[in-house]
This record gives sequence, structure tokens and C-alpha cells, in this order.
Amino acid sequence: MNEKTIENQTFDEERALYGEHDLIVRNCRFDGPADGESAFKECENIAVESAFMNLRYPFWHDHGLALRNVEMTELCRAALWYSSDLTIENSRLHGIKALRECADVRMRGCVIVSPEFGWSTLGIQMEDCAAESEYFMMRSTGLRFRNVRFTGKYSFQYIEDAVFDNCDLDTKDAFWHAKNVVVRNSRVRGEYLGWYSEDVTFENCTIMGTQPLCYCEGLRLVNCRMEGCDLAFERSHVQAEITTPVDSVKNPLAGSRVCVPAVGEVIRDIEGATGVVEVAGDKDGWRARACVCA
Repeated sequence: MNEKTIENQTFDEERALYGEHDLIVRNCRFDGPADGESAFKECENIAVESAFMNLRYPFWHDHGLALRNVEMTELCRAALWYSSDLTIENSRLHGIKALRECADVRMRGCVIVSPEFGWSTLGIQMEDCAAESEYFMMRSTGLRFRNVRFTGKYSFQYIEDAVFDNCDLDTKDAFWHAKNVVVRNSRVRGEYLGWYSEDVTFENCTIMGTQPLCYCEGLRLVNCRMEGCDLAFERSHVQAEITTPVDSVKNPLAGSRVCVPAVGEVIRDIEGATGVVEVAGDKDGWRARACVCA
């Protein structure tokens, strides 16, 4: 396969490289008074290296795309849509809605500042990245995140089939309606974590914030710390091993079992809130705090 190379040029016209294939673009700028859109639309087997992207919608309906050391400014809106087989390395994605409805995406060493990033993406690997967003990765499936630092609100809602390892997530309303998710060796801080989720597991994690993990099905916590957590597990089916005191647990449903070294309060004010809360006791083990509501 013979690849063409374009170097050290500036493009600002509409669809500047539309339909190209087997192409290397190096040290180029996509910026200028013509203010054209969709520079690489409908392309295949394209490598873009050390580029400056300041125009809208550059990568739509592309297949086999590699971006390395690419800067996408705030004006580079909706940069990657409806594309597949994407590699993005050491790049900045700073435009709103930078990634959407893509498949088979690999990201490493990137900085993302992009509201509504990653919606409805199928299969994304993200490693050694930092992200700031709202509604991050909504309705996406097949996520594999490692060493990702995230700040924002409403993240990972409606995601499915995801694994997070060694991540730092500072986020409100995260993992709502999530299904089949594992979070390992991570810190998750924020209010109202994981409501209405199904089959979510936290292993060796630190969880921080008010009213976490309510209305859950199939919830598991293994060797986790909880800090500043009150009204936890309301109306959830949960199996939890927690290594730190919990401020309060509210209405764990029948069949649940929560093991804690101490708990400030166990609240039971609905029928069916008969889950067992086991509090560390004397040398003989645990004492159970379970009751049936009157």
C-alpha cells in the first residue's frame, strides 16, 4: 500500500481532504478565514500527526484513523463522530462533543475538556488520560479505563460492560443506570453515586460522598473504604464488605448484607428493609443489626 504524505500546509476550505485514503498528514494547520468544515469526512486509513485543528467536524465517517500529538481547540466542535478503528495518542480534545457514536477507540496520554464526550460509543480503551466533562460517556458500552483522572458531573450514565482500574473519579451523579460494571483500585468521589444501577462491583475502592448506591440491584462492595457516606444503600440489594465506619445506612432490602466496623445509624422506615447490617463487635466477631419493620 502506497501512502501519500502532506506536510507543513494550512487548510481552511470546506471538506479540504474529503474522501482521502492511505494518507499521512504531518505538521499541518486546519484554520483560517474560509472557516470550512469537515476536513477529513469519509476518509479511510489516515494518520494525522502534530496537527492544529481549529475548525468544526473534522473527522466524520472515517475508518482506520490515527491521531498523534493533535491539538483540537474549543472551536473544533464535534470532532470525531460516526467513525471506527480510532487511535488517539498524546492529543488534546477541547471542543464540545468531541467523540460520539464511534466504535473501536483506543486513547492514551490524552487531555480531554469536552462536555458530552463519548456518547453511544461501542468499545473504548482509555489509558493514562485526564478528562473534564459533563455527561461523559453516556450510553456507551465496552469501556476499559485504566489510570484515568476524571472531573465533572453526570458521568457514565447508562453505560454497560465496563471495567475501571486505578482511576480517580471526582464526579456527581456517576454510574446512574449503569449495568455490568467493575471498578477496581480506584477513588470515586461525588454525591448520589450509582443510583438505579445493576450488577456493579467496587473492589478495593474509596467511595466518598452523600447518599451513595441507592436503588441498586446486584450491588457488591469488596474491601472498600467509605468516607462521608450517609444514607447509603437505600432500597438496594447489596453485599458489602466495608473497612471504615459509615455515617448511616438506610433501608437495605431483604437479602442484603453490609459488614462495617462501625455505623452511626441504621434507618429502617419501610416494609422489606430487612437487610443485615453487621457491625464489628468483640473478639467473637460481628453483631448483627437487622430488624423487621413494624
